[in-house]
Amino acid sequence: MLHCRDGARFLPDVMLGIQAKEFNLGFIRPENLSQFWTISGDLLPYLTSLINSSLTAGYVPSVFKRARVAPLLKKPTLDPSDINNYRPVSLLSFLSKTLERAVLGQLSCYLSQNDLLDPNQSGFKTGHSTETALLCVTEALRTAKANSLSSALILLDLSAAFDTVNHQILLSTLSELGISGAAHAWIASYLTGRSFQVAWRESVSAPRALTTGVPQGSVLGPLLFSLYTKSLGSVISSHGLSYHCYADDTQLIFSFPPSDNQVANRISACLADISVWMTAHHLKLNLGKTELLLLPGKDCPFHDLTITVDNSLVSSSQSAKNLGVTLDNTLLFSTNIKAVTRSCRFMLYNIRRVRPCLTQEAAQVLVQALVISRLDYCNSLLAGLPACAIKPLQLIQNAAARLVFNLPKFSQVTPLLRSLHWLPVEARIRYKSMVLAYGAVRGTAPPYLQALIRPYTQTRALR
Repeated sequence: MLHCRDGARFLPDVMLGIQAKEFNLGFIRPENLSQFWTISGDLLPYLTSLINSSLTAGYVPSVFKRARVAPLLKKPTLDPSDINNYRPVSLLSFLSKTLERAVLGQLSCYLSQNDLLDPNQSGFKTGHSTETALLCVTEALRTAKANSLSSALILLDLSAAFDTVNHQILLSTLSELGISGAAHAWIASYLTGRSFQVAWRESVSAPRALTTGVPQGSVLGPLLFSLYTKSLGSVISSHGLSYHCYADDTQLIFSFPPSDNQVANRISACLADISVWMTAHHLKLNLGKTELLLLPGKDCPFHDLTITVDNSLVSSSQSAKNLGVTLDNTLLFSTNIKAVTRSCRFMLYNIRRVRPCLTQEAAQVLVQALVISRLDYCNSLLAGLPACAIKPLQLIQNAAARLVFNLPKFSQVTPLLRSLHWLPVEARIRYKSMVLAYGAVRGTAPPYLQALIRPYTQTRALR
């Protein structure tokens, strides 16, 4: 019997395609459900029986497969009248998500223990995040630059990726990973027979059948999507490009010497094969939103790069937004710092307007949630930058501390930061880097970060 990270046992080994000698028909226990939600003791036996029946029968009740879709605008700056700017998030029942969590725990343990997950996929993994993914990409770019190599960073954009997953291809992929028997039947039942209704303001549409895709907002959907796209990595690697993924965001990296005049052709050939793979897997590569960032190497001249794929042109730009961080072709993050500073100022302005109505504790909670969290997001990428580059962020933190205590602009800020237990911005960056390095040394960080850390070995015996 496989055990998930929290020690709960959910699925029998037969459901995960393990050899017969390891069969152990264990079931979920009532106390395991309380690890997910706070549930009344009177309901636990009934919920446990319902989940165990579903797992052993390999069947998901049809009532669990009804979703109410709430369209969410992807970005506040997008046009709300264009339906393409909305993300269809599925609102599922409590029992459905509880059942999915029971399967997710065992399935994740099985995949990780048998090394079946893509090591270059950072989405939906413990210890992985957008920050670790960006660190992996930026370190690769910095290393190439230090070796006097130029680099091209291509940010692929997929259109409605989760909604176009083909169920038959996904089930075939799961079979290749050793998921068979009742587990395969359960996932097939989970995918088929789904329906949805769109809720908009006070209106609800008629139910419609859902024959493709995995629900956005579900518990199992993200993991299934990452397994669905696992074979894309071999297509990219066959062209000599490296890659890193976070969910459906794929980043291609190609480093080359300045004398290489076949860069455009190699990247075009890779993107053409990716487009073919996408078509075969019922996905669509949106070349109109695909971005190209060209980073010249140390002492290398800068030149423009234009890629042609399927009669579409992808031209290099000075900066590109990747996983919420704006990368520039110098890796100095000046554009990102300006964007963070601008958004924090807007938040401080709005909080200042309601500050007379707030207590100090409420103001601190608002500032930490809306301002300090923006300063901390992926701040390890700023390690090594000069103090003058980080100064705008420190000014934002100073203004935030003064706002919490409702003090004038030129008040002494050092005692305020001490009272709030806020480290200065530079110290926060250093602290985040040390935490990530510590995790890499201890083996809890992603493998690609562990590869960047070389433990110190003594050259001679010391007393």
